[in-house]
Amino acid sequence: MQAIEKTLIDTNWITLLFLFLFTCVFLLKGLSHAKLKGTVSSFVNHTFVKAEVEEKTSFFSLFKCVIFVFTMAVLSLVIYKVLLFYDFWTSQDFSNYMKVLSIVSSYFLIKWAIEFVLSYLFVIQKQVYFFIISKTIYLYSTAFFLLISLVLVQYSQLNILFLIYFSVFVFSIRFLLHVIINKKLVFSELFYFILYLCAFEIAPLFILFKWMF
Repeated sequence: MQAIEKTLIDTNWITLLFLFLFTCVFLLKGLSHAKLKGTVSSFVNHTFVKAEVEEKTSFFSLFKCVIFVFTMAVLSLVIYKVLLFYDFWTSQDFSNYMKVLSIVSSYFLIKWAIEFVLSYLFVIQKQVYFFIISKTIYLYSTAFFLLISLVLVQYSQLNILFLIYFSVFVFSIRFLLHVIINKKLVFSELFYFILYLCAFEIAPLFILFKWMF
């Protein structure tokens, strides 16, 4: 008899990852329940965004470090699931997820570093500080909604198409709210805002897409 190779799909790491993500949520709640609640509800609570900008807490505070790791892990899992759905990989391998996580984390760290450096070089940090911080808070907020959709897709009958449509919807809401809350800056400097979108939002994503594919 000829031996038949048995292929096992190990998805235990996804369950462990969800456990890690919920642990991050509980840790964030312990660090600051008010900040966690404000971040999650920032889509409808603009006063929290303004309060965070005025507070000017360091990016390297424990709360911000934990929520950054949480957000990167969630976004990476969404991208990983979408790539898997379109047969970019043939199996649910943890090493592939770690590749996505390293690329996504590096992308945001480098992009944010360049934004802050340029704002200081051109002496416009006061004008764009609210713009940058509000964008970051909205990104953190989307991560919590995406986590819910990931859990539903993983443990219910919903498929990846739901995750894709929901992600597009949430990021569209994030973009609209960001424009609305920064409408004075955006519409007074519309040309530079469009230039910013092309240089810091669209172009890096295009390069990242070409790099991954």
